[in-house]
Amino acid sequence: MRITALLLLLTAAIASAQSPAPVAAPTVDPAYAVLTKAFEALRVRDYDAAILFFRKAVELSPLRADIRKNLAYTLLKTGESESARAEFGDAVRIDPGDFHVALEYAFLCFEAKEDGPARKAEARRIFAAVRDRGDPESRSTAASAFRGIDEPLRVGIARWQQALAASKPTFSAHYELAQLAEQRDETELAAENYKAAFRLLPDRKSVLLELARVEKARGNGEGSMAALIAASRGPEPRTAELAREKIPERYPYVYEFRQALELDPSNHALQRELAFLLLSMSENGQALRDDAVKEFAALVTGDVEDYISMAQLGLLYLEDHRMDLAMPLLNRVLTNGDEKTANRVRAALHMPPVLHDRQGVSEASGKEPADPRAMAERSYQAGFMKDALRYFTQARETSPLDSSIALKLGWTNNLLHDDVTALHWFDVASQSADPLIAAEAKRAGSNLRAGQRRFRTTVWLYPLFSSRWGDLFGYGQVKTELKLKRFPLHPYASIRLAGDVRRTTSGPVAESLSESAFITSLGVASNTWHGATGWFEAGVAISYLNGQYWSDYRGGVSFARTHGVALRGERAGWFLETTADSVFISHFNDDFINYAQSRAGYTVPVLGTRAQAFWNQNVTFDLERQYWANFFETGPGLRIHPPGLPAAVWINLSALRGVYLRNEGNPGRPNFNDLRIGIWYAFTK
Repeated sequence: MRITALLLLLTAAIASAQSPAPVAAPTVDPAYAVLTKAFEALRVRDYDAAILFFRKAVELSPLRADIRKNLAYTLLKTGESESARAEFGDAVRIDPGDFHVALEYAFLCFEAKEDGPARKAEARRIFAAVRDRGDPESRSTAASAFRGIDEPLRVGIARWQQALAASKPTFSAHYELAQLAEQRDETELAAENYKAAFRLLPDRKSVLLELARVEKARGNGEGSMAALIAASRGPEPRTAELAREKIPERYPYVYEFRQALELDPSNHALQRELAFLLLSMSENGQALRDDAVKEFAALVTGDVEDYISMAQLGLLYLEDHRMDLAMPLLNRVLTNGDEKTANRVRAALHMPPVLHDRQGVSEASGKEPADPRAMAERSYQAGFMKDALRYFTQARETSPLDSSIALKLGWTNNLLHDDVTALHWFDVASQSADPLIAAEAKRAGSNLRAGQRRFRTTVWLYPLFSSRWGDLFGYGQVKTELKLKRFPLHPYASIRLAGDVRRTTSGPVAESLSESAFITSLGVASNTWHGATGWFEAGVAISYLNGQYWSDYRGGVSFARTHGVALRGERAGWFLETTADSVFISHFNDDFINYAQSRAGYTVPVLGTRAQAFWNQNVTFDLERQYWANFFETGPGLRIHPPGLPAAVWINLSALRGVYLRNEGNPGRPNFNDLRIGIWYAFTK
């Protein structure tokens, strides 16, 4: 019996050993199909296609270093070394143990032209790390490269330090020493010498950008911010623009202005902006007004021809009834100041304005110098917003009490997506003595703050009559969005209405232009970029006629851009308006419908009524090539905002002549006429 039992146990053990172990289900690689296409394109040397497929693979599997490495090598084959460097850098951050890729990244950093010292410092750090931790072959390569970088830097630093110790300091000596020290990661020495170089040649504002970079590298955020603010208020346009791109999207604080002035004390534009900032905040306390007075006094002492600051200081003294201090300053402005500033003083002293030819007229050409306000208005109307911002800022410095300029600065910053600065200028303009300017500024500020709320609800309604269809349609939507800071997408929930008067049954009949239904949905939309917005939503449509319901999926891209004088403008002028949509609607047989509508015309405010006369040019086409969705139409139109109604209400009238681009299945004529009358209303909470 014992022998039989042992034989049975032995047989079971052998069977168990021979039976295969359970195998886990293979993991599906989301990038497999795209990578297959990428390598196939590489095989036939179609590098452009390979790059496209590798980028798609990166989107599908963003944490795979091997995909980024293959993309980087392909980019190198096309000569795109900057893009290749970025991909190698991402691969190194994902997989620090791939020393071969780290060396490739380091060599590309060393060869980089943009931010040269910072890139060379990064290359040196990577070579040092691979030298200490890499495999034998990588260590040897890295050690040789490190010596080739570090030794010349060490010798150069010592040579320039000796030169500075033995002779009179020069800008070149300090600047070269700072560059070498930054490349060798001696950031404290680099910052010290960038500052010394700038003190010797304060007109070289570009040095402040390099100082900001070093201060950030050594963890001195406040020092970096001070350097950027000083550079952004300098006379070098390119340097100022680069600095503004690096400054956070908010208006600087008072203490940051003061730190920037400690770094660049001769920057009168910076000090004047601080003075006017303190003055605009003075309603919060007398101490801020006193600080503004001190800054204006320092400006007048430092520049005896700064008549703008001189006039403002004199007017502040005048408000305090300190005539002994005010009148000498105001008399100097009246005698020597420019026409606008002098007339500001005359108005404060209840004197009549004096008009005369500008002193800046060129005798040779007979032309007047460019007026910043006029140049700003032209740039604004032409859509050159960065130029408009620069000129409006100059105009504000010339006429700091002109609230209409503050209002324009608010709108310009708003169009440049700098909403924090826009709110500041809207708040300044809302204090205007002109009720129209104050009302517009308060309304704009309120709307802008509503746009920055975490939750925002928008409502729009558009009843429309069309003679082409002989029907009255009703469209509308209530949408609540969740705004996530620094995230390009925001989710939303919405209820749409699509209905008409003549419908008696519901169903997916596209020709009817309405589903006679309420559509509830959840969706996500992108931030607007250059007028374009992407969106997608999924929901359920419920007919209000018979209670039927069906799934509804839709999404696409919307684009809108207006140039010239908008309907809400305060003056007459030409305008051009373009809207375009590409929309997928599952309910219409998974169709893509595309619209492009252009209006060119003239805006004119008349007796409180704002109106636009324009010419329509519209084209519509779809993927399914259905006759009703493929047509072109043109004709005159009129848009009116009646007085006394909310700003977001207007009436649209258009008389259109159209032609179908496809006529298969068309029961009518190939041409049509259409008279459309609609009323638009929208508001945001």
